[in-house]
Amino acid sequence: MHILLTRQLDDCLETILRFKSLGHQVSHLPLLNIEKINYEEINFSNYGGIIFTSANAVKNLDLNKVDKDIMCFCVGEITEQKARSVGFHNTIAAEGNVLNLKELILQNYVSENKTLLYISGEIISSDLDQQLLNEGFSVKRIINYRVSHNNISNEKFVKELKMNIPDIVYVYSQNSASSFLNFIKIHQTENIWMNTNLMCIGEKTSSILNEIKWKKIFLFNPGEEEFLLYKI
Repeated sequence: MHILLTRQLDDCLETILRFKSLGHQVSHLPLLNIEKINYEEINFSNYGGIIFTSANAVKNLDLNKVDKDIMCFCVGEITEQKARSVGFHNTIAAEGNVLNLKELILQNYVSENKTLLYISGEIISSDLDQQLLNEGFSVKRIINYRVSHNNISNEKFVKELKMNIPDIVYVYSQNSASSFLNFIKIHQTENIWMNTNLMCIGEKTSSILNEIKWKKIFLFNPGEEEFLLYKI
């Protein structure tokens, strides 16, 4: 099969190598650019836990003065894996969405404890900090990165993609879905995806691409990419 992966290379290199080892053709179209934002110095001793709603929040955090035993609430498995890869030990992961993450925090963190530190990007899909404040928690949000759409200008890549449309496309976020839709329209490929299976994390992500006609749309959690190959 021909598979199109749309995350940044360092986030999907292992998947690319795995799929290639299984005999699949893999194309790579990174849809987003991630830019670190300078933020105020953090006194981590003031906080009893850290909330991460993306792996990029972990990547762009200065870890020199962090107690790696601090409790970390992660939105999903990929974010938790990234947190563990940089040394955090006390991690707990939700099932890939902010609503589940909120419930996880409500069940596992005592609001009378220290303030929670919420590390996130500039644009968030849900006001998790405000929701937790309404529940009686003390929360400090720090923005440490911003996302921009990648301007795909490689005409050779686009030409080759049109000649060999992927059987499967994996899309990992609402931002990525918006960027992919923009890519499709700019290159006037709206009508060539009818035999492609679209794999999305969450209904909000898939809904952005609903105006394009796909063979089928599947929802998945990070880590299920290979499993999905056997469902189509």
